[in-house]
Amino acid sequence: MIGMPGNGPAPRSVGADGLPTQFARTRRFSLGDPSAFTISADGASVVFLRSRGGDDPVACLWALDLDSGTERLLADPVDLLGGKARAGIAAYATDDAAGVAAFALVGRLWVVDVAKGGVRELAATGDVRDPRPDPWGRRIAYVSGGALRVTEIDGSEQRVVAEPDGPEVRFGVAEHAAAESMGRTRGHWWSPDGDRLLVARVDESAVALWHVADPSDPARPPRAVRYPAAGTANAEVTLWIAELDGTRTEVRWDRAAYEYVTAAGWDAHGPYLAVQSRDQRTVRVLAADPDSGRTGLLAEQRDAHWVQLVGGTPARTAAGALVAHADVDGTRRLTLDGIPVTPPGLHLREVLSVAGDDILFSASTDPAERHLWLHQGRGAGNGPRRVSIEPGVHAGVWRAGTLVHVARTFTRPGSTTTAVHSGRSAVTIRSLAERPVLTLRAIALTTTGRELRSHLLLPSWHRPGDPKLPVLVDPYGGPALQRVTADQAPMTFVSQWFAEQGFAVLITDGSGTPGRGPSWEREVHGDIFGPPLDDQVAALHAAAARHPDLDLSRVAIRGWSFSGTLAVMAVLRRPDVFHAAVAGAGTSDQRLYDTHWRERFLGHPDRHPERYEACSTLPEAPRLTRPLLLIHGLADDNVFAAGTLRLSAALLAAGRPHEVLPLSGTAHSPTSDPDVFEGLLLHQLGFLHRHLRA
Repeated sequence: MIGMPGNGPAPRSVGADGLPTQFARTRRFSLGDPSAFTISADGASVVFLRSRGGDDPVACLWALDLDSGTERLLADPVDLLGGKARAGIAAYATDDAAGVAAFALVGRLWVVDVAKGGVRELAATGDVRDPRPDPWGRRIAYVSGGALRVTEIDGSEQRVVAEPDGPEVRFGVAEHAAAESMGRTRGHWWSPDGDRLLVARVDESAVALWHVADPSDPARPPRAVRYPAAGTANAEVTLWIAELDGTRTEVRWDRAAYEYVTAAGWDAHGPYLAVQSRDQRTVRVLAADPDSGRTGLLAEQRDAHWVQLVGGTPARTAAGALVAHADVDGTRRLTLDGIPVTPPGLHLREVLSVAGDDILFSASTDPAERHLWLHQGRGAGNGPRRVSIEPGVHAGVWRAGTLVHVARTFTRPGSTTTAVHSGRSAVTIRSLAERPVLTLRAIALTTTGRELRSHLLLPSWHRPGDPKLPVLVDPYGGPALQRVTADQAPMTFVSQWFAEQGFAVLITDGSGTPGRGPSWEREVHGDIFGPPLDDQVAALHAAAARHPDLDLSRVAIRGWSFSGTLAVMAVLRRPDVFHAAVAGAGTSDQRLYDTHWRERFLGHPDRHPERYEACSTLPEAPRLTRPLLLIHGLADDNVFAAGTLRLSAALLAAGRPHEVLPLSGTAHSPTSDPDVFEGLLLHQLGFLHRHLRA
């Protein structure tokens, strides 16, 4: 047992020793939990993914009949692959009725008859990706080798709809910036009649070629990736109307002014797309003529900082109303044809379903909570109504009068999923996820005039009057991610594990985090670390004023990705507050991160070099006076290890001692290997114990 110097060994709660391996073994407690729900056209059944147990990584495809409450196993990769399956069904798609499902498994194409049961493998060319049935269940479109292909559902005919016309060209996929930063993971969409497709063509020939090497295996050549770093060229993305015989018509818009395709689709009213300017201050929603490719403006949104992209938008109702959002009255509001239909103070988070004229969305009044709301029709009295009651974080799917409701709360771990069909009794969709071996001891705090939200986690064995606890500040603290939520979020159990080792752990959502409205998000425009760091300091002092058990003479900070860089900034800029830092997978030079994400907050580096300089840790390296542990996965192709290596070099050049822990063969998230993850946490713990002495 590792103890706190000066205080003796810290007692730990039951389960503390097993939490790191359980966390990795269960994939953050996600294995065995149902996900990816599709409701049938009549609302009577639900298709979903779930593995057979809480430590089983092989996800199977299931169907639930809501009248009988009976689950049916539709496809088990272990059976399909003769017991050799190591991974499960990662994703699937269905026709409009949810009568046919298609998925890829080890690069092979499979289809399922949902109503009758039965799985068939279809002949396919190459390594199959993203198979999608047409709305009538007659054909399957899939991507292979950069080409978009279509096969008949009976396997009788194979067609090449769009084939690469250059060495760096791919059809039917989402480029890096779209998948990583915009929330668009698709690149092909069927027409309602199933006779044509809207297809993305991605040309990456102008995108910089970067390499990811494995120093532990010098015989292995580096892996080349196309990466659009801030200030460099993006992939050229065009959209085409593709006939099944391979003829194509280009969808035309001003691509010089709007190079990003943030969303696209094809509904009963025709093809549509959303495009965004490189500076992200303008988004246009366009309707496309499927015969000529000409486009017309449906809506335009502008913002002096950036136009926020909201998941599930744009979309159109059956009546043709455009579902979008607008930032007005200090609130992100849901709009129909440009008219707000949600009140001020209710912040739209995501549009989850648009079914007929019904819109299911999530929204917040309290930033820690996320509730389900349903808007049905446009008549008088048909405004949105809240359909989730219990405080927590809620998600779901709606169609044909059926609601699949996923609820996570602060009072219990994991999720509870129910399906309600047309007002009948709710049917539970079973979760087989493991319960964490630790119990959370989180105190919710609201502090300062900014009403900062925090969770303070104390050891289960700590009692009033015990020696003061060193403090571990453990935030994400920046754009895109909240950690202080009204549920038992998986990462919070890792924070509790640190608490059981003898720390008071403080998690705070500060400037730029979601859920607090447009103005709060845009506080980080031009400076992504200054305001968040100020909030972490303010929350720390406020928490210590309320809880005298916190020892402000021994404060460390740890973080990963954005918060990894924030942790470095903390010991560089505020060594009076932070006495040690653990920084994982951070970006020292902001030019090393991708165009869409980084330029959203800092602008183009050619036009705003001072912002990039101010947000770089490299010029400030000589200021380091506190212990610093740098960690990075050498196989990381999201935040490249070059950032950590450059910072280490700058620290060495300045004569500033520090530690570096490279993780061989590890990508951006090192939580899949139980041995690696446990060793990683124990290494951090040892570092913190050495440097936070009484």
